Amino acid sequence: MVLLRRVIGDALRARRQGQHRTLREVSSAANVSLGYLSEIERGQKEPSSELLAAICDALGARLSELLREVSDTVALAEQMPGVLVPVQDEPVEQPTPVAASGVRKAANQGVRQVSSAGTVAVQVRQDSPLKATLRSTRVRPADRDVVCAA
Repeated sequence: MVLLRRVIGDALRARRQGQHRTLREVSSAANVSLGYLSEIERGQKEPSSELLAAICDALGARLSELLREVSDTVALAEQMPGVLVPVQDEPVEQPTPVAASGVRKAANQGVRQVSSAGTVAVQVRQDSPLKATLRSTRVRPADRDVVCAA
């Protein structure tokens, strides 16, 4: 199961880090405490719609853009069978080509890469049986990376 608060937090962190801004800068601009913003980014707290709008405004982003990124990430996670199933522990030396199913093992231990329609690539790292980290990358250069943990 993907937790929405984690996906939102990861999307906010990716935007902030993409702008090379600190938590302090964004928390000050959004008028939210630094600690609370940190908890939101780590997926420990779920922001209200008003707070989320203030954070997006501080980041110079539209709320609809952020929610679209979150929605796309959740949709990809829902389409991936076995995201939370443990990945085999043996490392693979060379990545294998993407099969017809779109799944391949990457060279990193515990990482699988899934591509969808050639426009989105998703890496899944299984940290434990109950925690997986997803990283989606869009092929189009104007789009941003989104990272989420489940």
